[in-house]
Amino acid sequence: MIFCDSIYLSKNMKKSLEKIKIKVFERKTEKEKINKPESIEKEPVIPSFNKEDVMIPKKRKKKKINWFFKLTGLVFSVVFIGIVLGIISFFYITKDLPRPKDFADTEFNQSTKIYDRNGEILLSSVYGEEKRTYVELSKIPILMQKAVISTEDAKFYKHGGFDMMGIIRAIKVDLETGTKSQGASTITQQLIRATFLTAEKTVTRKIKEILLSIELERKYSKDQILEWYLNKVPFGINIYGIEEASLTYFEKPAQELNLAESAMLAASIQAPSYYSPYGDHVKDLMDRKNYVLKRMFDEGYINEEQKTEAEKYEFKFAKVQKNQAHHFVEYVKSILKEKYGPDALETEGLKIYTTLDWTLQKSVEKIVKDGVAKNRKAYGAYNGAMVVMNPKNGEILALVGSADPWADPAPEGCTSGKNCRFEPWMNIPVQAERQPGSSFKPIIYASAFEKGATDQTIVIDEPTNFGGYSPKNFDLSYRGAITMRNSLAQSLNIPAVKTLRDYGGLNDTVELAKKMGISTLTRDPDFYGLPFALGAADVKMVDMASAFSVFSNGGYSMPHSAIIKIVDAKGETIYKNENTPRKVLNKKTCDMITSILSDNAARTPVFGANSHLRFDDYQVSVKTGTTQNSVDGWTIGYTSDAVVVVWSGNNDRTPIDGTVGEMTAAPMWKQAIEKTIQLYNTKPTREANPWDGMTEEEKMQKTKEILELIRDKRVEKKQLEENSTEQVPNTEMQPTP
Repeated sequence: MIFCDSIYLSKNMKKSLEKIKIKVFERKTEKEKINKPESIEKEPVIPSFNKEDVMIPKKRKKKKINWFFKLTGLVFSVVFIGIVLGIISFFYITKDLPRPKDFADTEFNQSTKIYDRNGEILLSSVYGEEKRTYVELSKIPILMQKAVISTEDAKFYKHGGFDMMGIIRAIKVDLETGTKSQGASTITQQLIRATFLTAEKTVTRKIKEILLSIELERKYSKDQILEWYLNKVPFGINIYGIEEASLTYFEKPAQELNLAESAMLAASIQAPSYYSPYGDHVKDLMDRKNYVLKRMFDEGYINEEQKTEAEKYEFKFAKVQKNQAHHFVEYVKSILKEKYGPDALETEGLKIYTTLDWTLQKSVEKIVKDGVAKNRKAYGAYNGAMVVMNPKNGEILALVGSADPWADPAPEGCTSGKNCRFEPWMNIPVQAERQPGSSFKPIIYASAFEKGATDQTIVIDEPTNFGGYSPKNFDLSYRGAITMRNSLAQSLNIPAVKTLRDYGGLNDTVELAKKMGISTLTRDPDFYGLPFALGAADVKMVDMASAFSVFSNGGYSMPHSAIIKIVDAKGETIYKNENTPRKVLNKKTCDMITSILSDNAARTPVFGANSHLRFDDYQVSVKTGTTQNSVDGWTIGYTSDAVVVVWSGNNDRTPIDGTVGEMTAAPMWKQAIEKTIQLYNTKPTREANPWDGMTEEEKMQKTKEILELIRDKRVEKKQLEENSTEQVPNTEMQPTP
């Protein structure tokens, strides 16, 4: 309200006020006239100029009051709407939130695990696997605790779950840099995020994180939260929790960690993969370790002397942990990647129950390693591999991909992939394709038996030119007329080629080999020609194991398998191995092959009576093979419970000294087959044998008689040979037994 006094106003101001007063009066008069009847008329009243009457009109006062109420109402409405929206948002955000009150019962995340067939031996913790050994806070050194607190959450014991000032600072930095690099998460928030939430950087997640952190702090003590945190967070790829990290990097429990080691582990929490001591950023890891020490010094947890000493500490990290049954595990991984995609091992939380017999695997790994060590010195064979398969269902019971998957290539100074005789990374049973030599002959004879020939069918062993192809026996001698039993048992080359040509037929035999499990025969049969009888086609070891399983199980082809079942994170079985057998051979054919390959008397003229192939108490069928120029040595044999395939040689195909199959592969094979007999309680169901009950002297005498009989015997009637004009591919391949 404005007061005007004529005493203090100038003449001009008085005039102006007078005019305003008159106008106000006139307007008022007009309104009164409108509201009153026309009959009532009054003389206009000239207003006086008393100072009490000189005032700003009351209407202006009302306007100000109205605006005040309107503004107040607007503010109230905005606040009210904000509160309502806040409540709605709060319930929306928190409606599906977990409740950390039962945090103690929360299971830590698990990822893919690969087990042996009994689910007792963990063969591998793969990719995202959370390898963890839980440890109580009381067994974690105080300096380790302080190292983490100094770096990750200096106010851990002071805040109630979140640090408001830290959040404000982080927002300021993010606004200045235009990024979301600053998180300002406390240890409690990190624990909540790792357990219940995702790593996405959103406002919604942050609100959830804070709310759950507050509740967690309300329910549990700081020490309990710190214990969970130190057991939860990752310290490297596949390494979760402080105990597992200490065991992995330093091969000792966490309670034995010193200051420098504690600082290093605390340093790795920020970026476990980047700061791995096994990676390319070790210098950055050491720099961050020193930063942790500085933070501990700044917080008063260590003194200058301790800090300086820890900065100079020289670390001795343990070697990278290795998979059990390395090449077998790698094979299983390749199957999973093909079946479920490359990310399955990291994200699906699968439990893989494999076909591996861990007890057998450990035994054959040692057998191969020791056998190759001997072969290197004696024959120049730098590598070896083995597959053991259950012939009843095709399950791989053991697999050794090389003599030592962790060793260096050899000889020293060689170039990998060019001239290394030993390549540790190569998984020979499933990756390499090598010629099997004479170990392939049982398939050739099986094809002939399917078409009516028998083990007593006579073939002529004599020099033969098959249209330019003139194979020879390994001993360069010929035996004349000989039964198929003896020709197969003694691994004679010329009778094998004649058996393929005259009885089995090239096309049908190639097709039979495919049905029995040989997956590498992708070319037209004419490409292989008659040398196919002597193993002149590349094969895989696992395929040969499948093929020989057909002989063992009575004629059924069964795809080889490495996985029994797969269980997902929910405990549901999503895969179960249910291979369906397929009949590919008559049982009579299988029985004849099994009998011939276990007939020690029939093989004695070539291999001797006491070779590595001899078994007196069990029916063990076996065939050796050596490829052209003694590049590959094989021994493949079986019982009713196991098929064992052994390969020896050099990765770069350097020839080996000696009769390779029997000398280099057979000793390892015999040890392995004996182990399977022991483990699987194979029954001594061997056929009656004329050698039973004989003394060693009697056996030697009998052997001499057999040799003389073979040399002197002349058969009056010989089967007519086909003219040598028949066209056969030209090759110099002459495999030996």
